Amino acid sequence: MKNIYIIGVGLIGGSFALNIKKLNPDAVIYGIDNKAEHLQEALSLNIIDKKAEIEDVENADLIVLAIPVDTSVIELPKILDNISDDTLVIDVGSTKLDICKAVANHPKRRNFLATHPISGTEFSGPKAAFLELFQNKTNIICEVEQTAFKLQQKAIELFVNIGMRIRYMNPEAHDKHIAYVSHLSHISSFMLGKTVINKEKNERDIFDMAGSGFESTVRLAKSSPEMWTPIFKQNKDNIIETLEDYINNLNQFKNLMENDDFDAVFKEMKDTNHIKQILKGIQ
Repeated sequence: MKNIYIIGVGLIGGSFALNIKKLNPDAVIYGIDNKAEHLQEALSLNIIDKKAEIEDVENADLIVLAIPVDTSVIELPKILDNISDDTLVIDVGSTKLDICKAVANHPKRRNFLATHPISGTEFSGPKAAFLELFQNKTNIICEVEQTAFKLQQKAIELFVNIGMRIRYMNPEAHDKHIAYVSHLSHISSFMLGKTVINKEKNERDIFDMAGSGFESTVRLAKSSPEMWTPIFKQNKDNIIETLEDYINNLNQFKNLMENDDFDAVFKEMKDTNHIKQILKGIQ
């Protein structure tokens, strides 16, 4: 793959660019972004080789679509309209059902592979990109059977060479499961941050008492609202279901404390310690 187009040169798109450049030193990495400062920064950091426009993708061998999910739904059909028969297009969004529906009947659906690398940080922009982001991370691929076999092979070879594990899932299952293990985590972090900020207005010393536990729990509250609001909107029904489960558990925990039932509080936490074994098993 010689001509690589990264649409959205932030954390994920930029990290893909760095990995592709390492694997294919002769490849030319083109960057497309609606923020001129991002393109300039990506150039200065040697993440991309040249700036490009969306109309230039007719020359692409590979396109990585790494923009907010609401914009992806709009732009992907237009991109497919302008590519060659041999171009591979992948997206990296955190929701999959809407984007798969958006191109379900497109004449070049076979050129598109819906993916979700389960990797990221709370930081954004080209300066957040780094080579090791995808190492030992899982990449969810949806509707693989809808993609031309030779393009599937190219994509999977790239993902494996980057160091990713591959998992296949249908878009509906992906969006339901990711609401629990990712989207709910971000909402929890944002709302914990809000709770503390509101309290800090009256108790100025609260952040002096914040330790590593608070810092790690609230880390995701530093994530980009521009990216996460469209995700929450697209996956609204699944996220509301997860919030209902979460709020019920919080209320149950609160009731136990109100009733001084600390034996039950202990049991709740002890039972939940099992998460250590679950997470250890997927490392």
